[in-house]
Amino acid sequence: MRNRILALAALAVAIGAPLAAQAQSSVTVGRVVDGAPTIAVEQRPAFREYVVEQRVPPFRIPDRVVVGATLPEVGVTYYDVPQRFGATTYRYTCVNGETVLVEPRSRRIVEVLD
Repeated sequence: MRNRILALAALAVAIGAPLAAQAQSSVTVGRVVDGAPTIAVEQRPAFREYVVEQRVPPFRIPDRVVVGATLPEVGVTYYDVPQRFGATTYRYTCVNGETVLVEPRSRRIVEVLD
């Protein structure tokens, strides 16, 4: 009986460990989109100041600015994120007064920073 309880406990740990690890990796969802790192939460105020200092011209679209939206092929200028804000493959731009991170190939908004 004791061996059976220990075996069940070991089985529960073996099954639960990957689930617990998966749950812990979801903690970083705010910083990681599709596996590429974005700007850390604690660095966002400094990044917003940087964008204002750069005087990035805003682009206007008739739609709402939401994650997953695709920006037009023409008229939008994308800028590199400086290394001091973290290495990322994304670019940034300003759309409808909001700073967004964009996947440059697909032009898909991956994060709205404002």
